[in-house]
Amino acid sequence: MIKTGFSRDKKRGLLYFFFMSNERILVIDDEAPILELISWNLEKDGFKVTTCANGEDAIKAVRSAPPDLVLLDLMLPGMSGIDVCRKIKETPTTADIPVIMVTARTEDSDEILGLELGADDYITKPFSPKILLARVRTALRRKNRKPVEPEGERTTIHGISIDPVRHEVFSDGNQLFLSVTEFQILEFLAQNPGRVFSRTQIISAVKGSSYPVTERSIDVQILSIRKKLGDAADCVETVRGIGYRMKDE
Repeated sequence: MIKTGFSRDKKRGLLYFFFMSNERILVIDDEAPILELISWNLEKDGFKVTTCANGEDAIKAVRSAPPDLVLLDLMLPGMSGIDVCRKIKETPTTADIPVIMVTARTEDSDEILGLELGADDYITKPFSPKILLARVRTALRRKNRKPVEPEGERTTIHGISIDPVRHEVFSDGNQLFLSVTEFQILEFLAQNPGRVFSRTQIISAVKGSSYPVTERSIDVQILSIRKKLGDAADCVETVRGIGYRMKDE
């Protein structure tokens, strides 16, 4: 049920009217100004917000009252954001909680590791509050979307076998462990061998046209897929100036 409410900004003397949401967001960051900025924007948009300043408290909060989504900084005192993400995703009762990483670190290795652990998105600081809110709403829509029954048709190409029912991928008989997004991208390319797709076309096909795509995020996903494919990595080709394709057999 949607409720309405009011929020007053005492510093500016403004009164805001908003729609109240039942969705709860856990924000994890050790910088108080960042926590305040994110929390204020989320609450203004109607979300219920809980905050933590370190990884240990965050894990306790997730386990005691699982939120609908987690916004997670990588650089935390004590337990790192990567370790927090790993613990959330390896625990069956919390594995389905969307995790969006928010960090000042821009190295590809950090983003790849986070996505490999199951993080749903990655936003670098400084960021636009509007972009942050759009990413949050998109992740929540994906989580709440009614799942579509897979058709059950296995896709096999270049020694790679993709099973949509079991959500399993094998390459030359060895099982590969892909994140949800990596699986979707690989399956999409494998079902359309020889065709070249732009980064925007790829993300629209697997996530929907409303997903706030960045070219870099697709490049990171492809890098991670190739790493996991090992000897079969060359079958996912880069077409300069356009995008990617699965090599035709």
